[in-house]
Amino acid sequence: MTQEAYSPPADDGSAEPCTAGAWREQVWNALLHARQCSYPLPPHGHHPNFRGARKAAAHLLAHPEVAPLRTLVVGPERALYPLRQLALRAGITLYVPHPHKAGWYWRVTEPAGARLSALNVHGELARQPEGAQAAVLGSVAVDASGGRLGKGYGWGARGLGLGVPEYTLAHPLMLAAALPCPPDSRVALIALPEGVRAAGGG
Repeated sequence: MTQEAYSPPADDGSAEPCTAGAWREQVWNALLHARQCSYPLPPHGHHPNFRGARKAAAHLLAHPEVAPLRTLVVGPERALYPLRQLALRAGITLYVPHPHKAGWYWRVTEPAGARLSALNVHGELARQPEGAQAAVLGSVAVDASGGRLGKGYGWGARGLGLGVPEYTLAHPLMLAAALPCPPDSRVALIALPEGVRAAGGG
């Protein structure tokens, strides 16, 4: 598999419809086979920490829709660590979901708080992400229309419902022309190592 948008095998009419779980497995396997992910390994069961995540994060933060924003909700995934780090260095306030208190967030403004292990020192607990202007979620697979598949459980599994735009980072092997199953949620922007794609656009 090359590092291009991932497309399912041609349907000859005899195959069973691909489920979300089966598609996740294909993407995880593709990333692992191509050696395009880092710790935690294997990527199965996680939002993959893919190679190029820092470049994707930088592209997203520089995008005209995102650059003016000063308060973001950002997931706790390892793949989103570079984004948390870059955002905090740029003076952006982040709300990161608390891993052990459902519905609670860590509000963090210091770059040292980019690592989850440092949030209890550099963050403050918040019940709501006050002033959040957008959210960045991890993903396992996305498609050109903005359909997103998460890992299937946990925080942000079905999107956030905060009424703000949602974005994600992805490796090209995670990007499909069209998901073969209903998405968990939808994102407005997909940041890749080579640039940002608007949902439904180029």
